[in-house]
Amino acid sequence: TALAEALRVEYEAIVYAGFQLQVDDAWLVALWDRIGIDMGLERFKKYCMVRIEALNHALRNIPEDLIRYHLCWGSWHGPHASDLPLADIVDVMLAVKAKYYSFEAANVRHEHEWRLWQSVTLPPGKILIPGVVTHHTTSIEHPRLVADRIIRFAEMVGRENVIASTDCGFAQLEQYQRVHPQVMWAKLQ
Repeated sequence: TALAEALRVEYEAIVYAGFQLQVDDAWLVALWDRIGIDMGLERFKKYCMVRIEALNHALRNIPEDLIRYHLCWGSWHGPHASDLPLADIVDVMLAVKAKYYSFEAANVRHEHEWRLWQSVTLPPGKILIPGVVTHHTTSIEHPRLVADRIIRFAEMVGRENVIASTDCGFAQLEQYQRVHPQVMWAKLQ
């Protein structure tokens, strides 16, 4: 509770300075293969919801349309063979007090999960920000592939409810770089 209250002050300062707030939550689902598997799905989701309730406490005074929530499975280069499926955690993600939900949707471990939106209803007034360009490989996506990824989501939840993005940030600091800057810019081009 004390951490949530401290974050509330920080989050409100960001918004009152005129910026939109993005909450990057790279650890929520990345913890699945570290602690969640042993806990089991239901217990792990309860563990996650305690953190979401604290986050919502910190966000309580900020209008939802100024909040983006970014969920990802971590950006380390590895097989990600035990990533938690989005289907198992989507209700937790949607419980966050935010208008915008950003998540990985272009990397090969999660690209198929667009189908989830065939059975999950996006709440009214919410916007999906799926990653349609990945930071996981140095391969440059063909523009048609990127367009196809965008269209899939638009067909599931409505084009007015989709903003295209990258899976995660392209780190600029050399020790965190996922791909070379020339590749980053080529992917975005």
